[in-house]
Amino acid sequence: MFQMFKEWFWLERFWLPPTIKWSDLEDHDGLVFVKPSHLCMTIPYAFVLIIIRHFFEKFIASPLAKTIGIKEEVRKKIIPNTVLENFFKHSTRKPSQTDIYGLAKKCNLTERQVERWFRSRRNQDRPCRMKKFQEACWRFTFYLMITIAGIAFLYDKPWVYDLWEVWNGYPRQDFLAHVIHHLAAVSLMSFSWCANYIRSGTLVMILHDAADIWLESAKMFSYAGWKQTCNILFFIFSIVFFISRLIIFPFWILYFTLILPLQYLEPFFSCIFLNLQLMVLQILNLYWGYFILKMLKRCIFTKNIQDVRSDDEDEYEEEEVEEEKEEKEEATEGKETDGLKNGLGANRHLIPNGQHGC
Repeated sequence: MFQMFKEWFWLERFWLPPTIKWSDLEDHDGLVFVKPSHLCMTIPYAFVLIIIRHFFEKFIASPLAKTIGIKEEVRKKIIPNTVLENFFKHSTRKPSQTDIYGLAKKCNLTERQVERWFRSRRNQDRPCRMKKFQEACWRFTFYLMITIAGIAFLYDKPWVYDLWEVWNGYPRQDFLAHVIHHLAAVSLMSFSWCANYIRSGTLVMILHDAADIWLESAKMFSYAGWKQTCNILFFIFSIVFFISRLIIFPFWILYFTLILPLQYLEPFFSCIFLNLQLMVLQILNLYWGYFILKMLKRCIFTKNIQDVRSDDEDEYEEEEVEEEKEEKEEATEGKETDGLKNGLGANRHLIPNGQHGC
């Protein structure tokens, strides 16, 4: 059964043009071709990257964060409450006003105390600013290194400057260095690898990595509170994004993967499937482009970019601000109460006899 499925899955008419056979992709005459089995190497590479990331965040990202002013956050511990905890886990993380009223009665608390408990409980599960900076710093470094590697591997390749070469001589020779460049791929890049679309795959990779470098750097400085630097980097990211993903990708890359092959080859399944994935990717680029325009609009009118992070992170920061505000109010009320008590204690002799119990 498994053998039948394997033979069907790897049918040549699915993966290769009509004139090409799997035997044509066997190594010969000093030429080395990529093979689907090579993708197994991504598994140990993934574990290596996880280890590298751990030490990078600990010994590079954390000291860098402290250098630019990001401090470790000590979050206020919430008072354990079984009723509220069960409601939080099994019902909703954001109770309605009716739910808050009912929970307050059940727990013998005020509605404000219940609201504060849920806000604090939600914040317990969210990453702190230091953690978010570490993640952004790692992604920035990864995208930067993979882009540099892509440039180093592709700068002298003819298909970078003349996209007619993408299909010229298919099937073609490949280089071991391309394996490294494809480690970041999961679906689209894995498929392009199996179908031997190395040239188009590398172009798509480097085109999309170029903008991500600037986005992650903008996040890093946003978490550090360097708003002006964040804004500048976000503007650069926006320019690179629109040029690379909304101009070069659709009018250059997609043209040479969707239209040009028709002049070389008859349509076949893997080519159609590849272009469907690329078009889905372009739809996502348009989707994110819409939100980037909204961010730019907000930046122009408010002089600040608050949407470099996700909506959840914005909501988290709003809740943090609200929580800090409440803590300050509590501290102020506590000081006023202590001051009133101390004042009464210090001047108790000024109060007429018989009036101490007012």
